[in-house]
Amino acid sequence: MTVSSSAGSGGPGGSGGPNLARPYTLTGGRTRSSIDLPLEAALETTAEASSHQWAPGDLRADIVELCKRSPSVAEVSALLSIPIGVARVLLGDLVMSSHLRVHATLTERSTVSERRILIERTLGGLLAL
Repeated sequence: MTVSSSAGSGGPGGSGGPNLARPYTLTGGRTRSSIDLPLEAALETTAEASSHQWAPGDLRADIVELCKRSPSVAEVSALLSIPIGVARVLLGDLVMSSHLRVHATLTERSTVSERRILIERTLGGLLAL
């Protein structure tokens, strides 16, 4: 399956134009991810994804490239101009196929430093919008 849009997404490799593909077409009609992905969860590209050959125009290639910088779920959605639900479904698929890795978010045992880093990333993302 190729996940592509008919016009640029405004993200990496996109033409900056509007995305004319309906969001549900990008996910095969699915509205929920197969895994729980909080908005603040950071994602990282795996070695397997780097060696995968994506079809031209495949949105997953843009996601994998973007995740080399370990963005959050919300950042992927914003930077690629795709609805958060679509981002979660596509990211969940890429995690399940071992193309992306999810970094744990805050827990009860998280340090003050870890909490501060998350707050700073969140504020940075909000300012970027």
